[in-house]
Amino acid sequence: MRTLQIEPLTKDAFAPFGDVIETAGSDYFMINNGSTRRYHQLATVQTGLPEDKAIISIFRAQALPMPLTVRMLERHPLGSQAFVPLHGKSFLVVVAPASDLPDADQVRAFLADGSQGVNYHRGVWHHPILALAPEDDFLVVDRSGAGNNCDEHFFDDDQAMRLDPQQQADER
Repeated sequence: MRTLQIEPLTKDAFAPFGDVIETAGSDYFMINNGSTRRYHQLATVQTGLPEDKAIISIFRAQALPMPLTVRMLERHPLGSQAFVPLHGKSFLVVVAPASDLPDADQVRAFLADGSQGVNYHRGVWHHPILALAPEDDFLVVDRSGAGNNCDEHFFDDDQAMRLDPQQQADER
């Protein structure tokens, strides 16, 4: 079983899958009489149909036991989906490029440092949210509208991947 190497989450490394939502290294302009920096349009909400709406939700996630065997990924073919941590806690991001079916050999894992969020582009395969804290909240921006906007793919046992943040931390 292949073990996913967990990479630092950077804008360049994550670009094939979506946007990293962070202020570090991002352009801004001053508003509110010079008292506020506006980091404008850090990500774009993608929707597939004119009648779709961008919505904002909060997901309260429970940490899954680690190490984790990654057996499934999901995608949203009709819209993007953004996750922004609300409590500054690190979380894991597991993704594969947009395609008809995810390729297990192209799955990548990233560690978001708690000051970063992610915006999965439309059709990008990803694992459901992977909180590392026992319980964590995420602001979620995604699409609401008609049509099926969630496809799931389950890997055969020989394609399942291992995700072990502790082992990787111990190896450093």
